[in-house]
Amino acid sequence: MSLEPIPPATSSATTSSKLIADMRETMEDYDGVGLAAPQVHRPVRLVILVQSKQELVLINPVITLLTDRVVRSFEGRLSVPGMRAAVDRAQKVRVQALNERGEALDFIAENFNAIVVQHECDHLDATLYIDRCDTKTLAFPQQLPQVRPL
Repeated sequence: MSLEPIPPATSSATTSSKLIADMRETMEDYDGVGLAAPQVHRPVRLVILVQSKQELVLINPVITLLTDRVVRSFEGRLSVPGMRAAVDRAQKVRVQALNERGEALDFIAENFNAIVVQHECDHLDATLYIDRCDTKTLAFPQQLPQVRPL
């Protein structure tokens, strides 16, 4: 995974369809709800998400927080199984990006969908859930209620 933030100019609407297909397959293989390109060692600002049962490809996403209200969830990483921690995220965000055809996307994500998009977009700036978590809540899944990793 990239340790440095990825500049927005690195990605474009011409992002490889092969990369997108590979990321889809990886996300499905791990039963994930989101995957960022740096997680598959690609330095582009690209995220694939499942939001309300619809898959979205986000190129150069920009997130704007729309509320001070936060929701807490136990987050983890598909690439680091076995550890979770509580993370507070904005309950409602605006997402602006390009899709895989270069068309503008502009939508609102709330609650679980807002958590997922913030978690995945954090990877684009070399930020992990562990950087945002309440460290007193770090736990293994058997110590928690059944949770699905983000």
